[in-house]
Amino acid sequence: MVSCWLNRLNWELAAPTGRIAQLIWGSLSRNLVLSTQRRIPEFSSFIARTNTCGELRSSHLGQEVTLCGWIQYRRQNIFLVLRDSHGLVQVVIPQDESAASVKKILCEAPMESVVQVSGTVISRPPGQENPKMPTGDIEIKVKTAQLLNSCKKLPFEIKDFVKKTEALRLQYRYLDLRSFQMQYNLRLRSQMVMKMRDYLCNLHGFVDVETPTLFKRTPGGAKEFVIPSREPGRFYSLPQSPQQFKQLLMVGGLDRYFQVARCYRDEGSRPDRQPEFTQIDIEMSFVDQTGIRSLVEGLLQYSWPSDKGPVGVPFPSLTFAEALASYGTDKPDTRFGMKIVDLSDAFRDTEAGFLQEALGTAQGTVKAMCVSDGAKFLTRKDIEHIRKFAADHFNQEVLPVFPKANRNWNSPVAKLIMEEQGSGLMRRMQAQEGDMLLLTAGEHSRACSLLGQLRLECADLLEARGVVLRDPARFSFLWVVDFPLFLPKEGHPGELESAHHPFTAPHPSDIHLLSAEPEKVRSQHYDLVLNGSEIGGGSIRIHDARLQRHILETVLKEDVTLLSHLLQALDYGAPPHGGIALGLDRLMCLVTGAPSIRDVIAFPKSFRGHDLMSNAPDFIPPEELKPYHIQVAWPTDSEAEKSSMNDPRHPES
Repeated sequence: MVSCWLNRLNWELAAPTGRIAQLIWGSLSRNLVLSTQRRIPEFSSFIARTNTCGELRSSHLGQEVTLCGWIQYRRQNIFLVLRDSHGLVQVVIPQDESAASVKKILCEAPMESVVQVSGTVISRPPGQENPKMPTGDIEIKVKTAQLLNSCKKLPFEIKDFVKKTEALRLQYRYLDLRSFQMQYNLRLRSQMVMKMRDYLCNLHGFVDVETPTLFKRTPGGAKEFVIPSREPGRFYSLPQSPQQFKQLLMVGGLDRYFQVARCYRDEGSRPDRQPEFTQIDIEMSFVDQTGIRSLVEGLLQYSWPSDKGPVGVPFPSLTFAEALASYGTDKPDTRFGMKIVDLSDAFRDTEAGFLQEALGTAQGTVKAMCVSDGAKFLTRKDIEHIRKFAADHFNQEVLPVFPKANRNWNSPVAKLIMEEQGSGLMRRMQAQEGDMLLLTAGEHSRACSLLGQLRLECADLLEARGVVLRDPARFSFLWVVDFPLFLPKEGHPGELESAHHPFTAPHPSDIHLLSAEPEKVRSQHYDLVLNGSEIGGGSIRIHDARLQRHILETVLKEDVTLLSHLLQALDYGAPPHGGIALGLDRLMCLVTGAPSIRDVIAFPKSFRGHDLMSNAPDFIPPEELKPYHIQVAWPTDSEAEKSSMNDPRHPES
């Protein structure tokens, strides 16, 4: 049927002739025939080469090929290695007089010059095969060569094992992108996004909608970038996320929305953040938490790289309270143990002074953590580091206890505790010979947070000595649910702010607490955690205008006029809806094992939010600012000296 239709189409249309026509019609025919099959990408269609450097094998022997790429390596003017984005291939430089011009081009071109070569695929001589190269059984006997562009001396070699500073890599990002690692990271990112799009749009009927980048100021949340307009005193803001737009799309009846969304937050210097970032943004009507979680689990399972092992579903879950009590954080790394244990009841009658003092207060607790093999691998210097960390960051005391340890490192207080508790403490903590216990006392959340941080510090110290705790090849997903709806406002303890954002719906069981005890209300907010990093967050939204107005106006004391459009929309028959946003940059960082999210973004900003390649942000002349009715208030000399530390060319930038 397809071939008949195609023949009729060929006959009815005045088809162009020649090479271009063959390419067009040949591609169309293949696409039609393969529409119900898995298509194999044609990496050399429409361009000057016949093959890529990485695809040639023994099955191509005798074929005439044309390759384009960069000269990566040359040996004794006899061989060179040609590289493109698909791999490497060895090229034999002709030595006979008749090919002197070809030899001159290939021998004199500097490394990283771009060349085009044509020749025959031949077998490598016996014994000269390279099993480490996918193309290691063959080489190219060159007949013609063309220098497409010569390369100047590079600031660094294009090799993954060559060490270079991150600042240099960002300054010459277009060169850094040539490395195999960056090529792998960006191509894997592209593949996963395409699979996600296929899963959402083709398998589950989501609509891909682009939302505006120029918007208005949103109350609460992170700081936003401000964009001047030509109207005096009026400014746009870049959206932190498409949150309001995706809710409005649900009001508009789109039912299922999806977008690979660019988002912006003016959060200053944070090593794990970028001022502009990408998220997989999802919203659905008539859905509950279970539906969103099942969708996301299926999405990740479908798009997960096959070489990373299968993704098991459903993902386990913990409530916010459980995560804090067991791991001291709302984003626990569950690849290893060292859980926090509450020992308050065991120490009610203790004579240890700091434990007595803590338990004498209303919120006082005693918490402990067992560091497996801590006494075996950690040094006195490590123990002092742990105690100093607790004092410096939490202003709190932590007590190391060594049960059954050969080393006599127990302090008098630790010895007293072992005399009081002994085998009961060992059983409670499931401690073994060579383990170390860390005890602290104080208010529940502070004590848990301290041990949660020390859990990670101890893991770092143990792994530095060869103990494997966090296997980078293991991917441990976890849902964290039942977050508080509100938190005490930073700097204003008597006021409240949204724990997630002001559009998150309260837990149905806690709505009665909204007026009298709002700080006790749980939310319908859920986070997805992978290996100790939050990779996604979402919630069921408020779809009732009166409830939304009450939370904004009465609880959060926000100016509701900023959200009058949303409140009005909720009054016009808004369906129940909810969604989630997955942080694509952080997800890819974990999947690839990259040390930083900057390694999975093509053109990232530096730690201080600068583009070291183009020196953005840049100055704008006063005459160009005039149409926007704004002037620059230049800093004083002392302020200017301080801001010079933030100059993109400064070594710490």
